[in-house]
Amino acid sequence: MRDACDSASFNAVLGPGACVLNGETTLDAFNAELARKGFVGAWKFNPDQFGDKPGTVIEVENRGGEAHTFTPVAAFGGGVVPRLNDASGNPTVAPECADLNPLTIVPAGGHLQGSPLTVGTHRFQCCIHPWMRTTVTIRAS
Repeated sequence: MRDACDSASFNAVLGPGACVLNGETTLDAFNAELARKGFVGAWKFNPDQFGDKPGTVIEVENRGGEAHTFTPVAAFGGGVVPRLNDASGNPTVAPECADLNPLTIVPAGGHLQGSPLTVGTHRFQCCIHPWMRTTVTIRAS
């Protein structure tokens, strides 16, 4: 998980501790890029897709300055912030985000270890920033 939030501008509007990183993206620049592109490039899961073998356990590290979620979803959709959903073209909230499991929240600098994955396609998204997504394909050995 990555982002590039500028703590001064984000915290001034969103409240103290919303961003703990001295990134280069101000809140105004974030909003402008989101309005222009429907996503903000520095806010991403890396990689955005990969494959592995059955039993793979994903460990996620939040290298950004904001909290993110790493939520398994059946299909990608919107998250818990209506304004970000609308701006990113995700007006329909993913059911898993509507009933968000707090265990999927990864604070800045935090880690999350998932359960072993079975054969199939697994989708994960941030329920705060709904364009942050990854797809994991598990194939039988």
